[in-house]
Amino acid sequence: MQTRAFDTSDENKTLRAIVATLQDFGFVIKKADEALGTITARRVDKYPLRLTVTVRPRGETQVLVRMNAYYGRPVRDPVIYLNFFKSLEKSMFLAAHSVE
Repeated sequence: MQTRAFDTSDENKTLRAIVATLQDFGFVIKKADEALGTITARRVDKYPLRLTVTVRPRGETQVLVRMNAYYGRPVRDPVIYLNFFKSLEKSMFLAAHSVE
């Protein structure tokens, strides 16, 4: 539930799509490291929610995206992960087809 494979080898575009997706959800990007393929973000509503997202290559034609969410302890509710990956898939599809 925390990891998805995407059919692209472009890690930089994937990182940009992740940043845009997180910002759409109201997260503030705390750190983005292109060389390591990591993004750390935080949202403070009623409870502080921290996310760490990593991107790494999987073979020649895919990247793996893994998200870890924390509310003081790891989040086990799959809804957060499902919503994030669903939105990220849409963002990456639209970017790949030059739809704005």
